[in-house]
Amino acid sequence: MRVFGDAQSGNCYKVQLLLRQLGRPFEWVPVDVLKQETRTPEFLALNPAGQVPLLVWDDGRCLPESNAILLHVAEGTPLLPVEPWTRAQVYRWLFWEQYQHEPTVAVSRFIVHYLKNPPEQAERLAGLQARAHQALRLMTEHLQRQPFMAGSAYTVADIALYAYTHVAPQGGVHLDPYPALRDWLARVAAQPGHSRMGE
Repeated sequence: MRVFGDAQSGNCYKVQLLLRQLGRPFEWVPVDVLKQETRTPEFLALNPAGQVPLLVWDDGRCLPESNAILLHVAEGTPLLPVEPWTRAQVYRWLFWEQYQHEPTVAVSRFIVHYLKNPPEQAERLAGLQARAHQALRLMTEHLQRQPFMAGSAYTVADIALYAYTHVAPQGGVHLDPYPALRDWLARVAAQPGHSRMGE
């Protein structure tokens, strides 16, 4: 397998982390999003959406979308539960991550960490940060009742949400008010095969 990705992207990090934790061999193909390397004709031939991560098999099959990749790669492993209700909880958090969490936490990080917090983005950033804190409060309340996002065991739902949560302070979204969330981050970081973003 080849994984086309940007090492500083949380969405790409999810895929890298899962493959490492499962011990699956893969080739990492670096793609710099800020340099528009996802917009080249060569890349667009692989993924017309022009986005990373992208998983490419030796037979030419291509699978984009980070959470679709997580679900496919984790099939048949303990990281994607077989029991229907628990699996539905994994789906729930994967969908929520892309709809409520990533668009606020990740975009705040992009504005602060990569765009260097330009003044013309100040109003937009404040709104994003407020919504990011709403998402983190929801996660915290949930994690006060159980150790992992989908229940008692670590799953791809935790991988998906860990990716941008653990770097949220880079977007000015600080985690001090959320002790249960910080405890969860530590539990995820303690999982076998864990690696940090950018490693």
